[in-house]
Amino acid sequence: MATRKIIEIDRDLCDGCGLCTTACAEGALELDEEGKAVLVRDMYCDGMGVCLDVCPTGALKIIEREGDEYDPEAAREHVINTRGPEAAAAVHPGPGAPLTQAPSELTQWPVQLHLISPQAPYFKGSDLLVAADCTAFTRGSFHADLLRGRKLVVACPKLDDTSPYVEKLAELIRTAEPKSITVARMTVPCCSGLMRLVERAVEAAGVEIPVRTVLIGLDGEFVQES
Repeated sequence: MATRKIIEIDRDLCDGCGLCTTACAEGALELDEEGKAVLVRDMYCDGMGVCLDVCPTGALKIIEREGDEYDPEAAREHVINTRGPEAAAAVHPGPGAPLTQAPSELTQWPVQLHLISPQAPYFKGSDLLVAADCTAFTRGSFHADLLRGRKLVVACPKLDDTSPYVEKLAELIRTAEPKSITVARMTVPCCSGLMRLVERAVEAAGVEIPVRTVLIGLDGEFVQES
């Protein structure tokens, strides 16, 4: 037993839609006889909170309490038995992932700016990373160098319809009050709009917040940090 992050369900708010049960790749949630979401076993919950955003009533939240440690092997076996071997491939490997594969530092979902909710609890007081789409593919150590310890939103200033982005990001800043913002973008000219977007959002939010810029070259190397 250990004190760790784990899901909690408010039965009074749960409407039994079942969206969380399918969003959880580890099969940690199911509907009980009353049609309410319940945690099957502590060891199946990885504590990442991927299920939070799909709940339409806000019945889910991540808390810290004493419980069994997350067991990816037990979760994988559970998913194989309940959903089949193909579904088991999506089970989060946990901190014991093989060294041949670098662990993901992503701790929330979704990540696309046009999909995220500015009110999502995991943004509250976070260090926020606003990254251009291409940066994660260009820098091999993106997770370790930039994503670790931060919450993420990604966008493409060239291809996306960015018209709602300034206000959405400003709302996130006002609501979540992040401690800092890091903007990661490519050196190509079309990517410069991402920094301008963030600057406008900070101005619209009317708050003072440290903003750092990281430029990544086409070879994946850091070109400039400011």
